[in-house]
Amino acid sequence: MTDWRSDRVGAALEGRNPTVLAELDAAFAVIGDAQWLPGYSLALTKRRGVDRLSDLSRAERIAYLADVDLLATAVENVCQRRDVGYWRINVEMLGNIDHFLHAHVWPRYAWEPDAVRKGPVWKYSGDHWRDPQFALGAEHDELRADLTAELDQLRGSEEFRLDL
Repeated sequence: MTDWRSDRVGAALEGRNPTVLAELDAAFAVIGDAQWLPGYSLALTKRRGVDRLSDLSRAERIAYLADVDLLATAVENVCQRRDVGYWRINVEMLGNIDHFLHAHVWPRYAWEPDAVRKGPVWKYSGDHWRDPQFALGAEHDELRADLTAELDQLRGSEEFRLDL
C-alpha cells in the first residue's frame, strides 16, 4: 500500500488519510501536517483529478467554496476559544506545488512576530514545515476533536445550509 501522502484525496476517499477531520459536502476538512500556527487546516476536493477550481462546474465550485467557508468558521471559532492571542483567519488557494484542489485555512495570532504576522504565512521559513516540534501528533488530539465537533455543530445549523 502506498503512503497516503502521495495521494491525499484518494486516501481520504478510501478512509486512509489520518488528517481528515470531517467529510463535508464537496470537500474533506483536514488538519495540516505542520501546526506552528495551531489549527492550520485545509479543505481538499472530494474529486480525484481536480487540479484547480475551474475544473469544477459552477455549482460544484459554489459547494466547494461553501465548505471552505464552513471550515474557516470552525477554525476561527475553535482557535478563538483556545488561544487569547487569536487574531484572524487567512484563506489561501495557491495550487503551485500540490496538484489537487485545496484551500489553506490559516489561523493567525497576535503572538506571531510582526515581520510574519502582517504578511502571508509563506514569510515563515520553510523549516517550519519540516521541524519535528511543529509536526502533527498526539498532542494535537484535543485540537482535532474540537475542530471536528465544531464542524459537526456548524453543519447542523441553519446558517450553513446550502441549497443549490
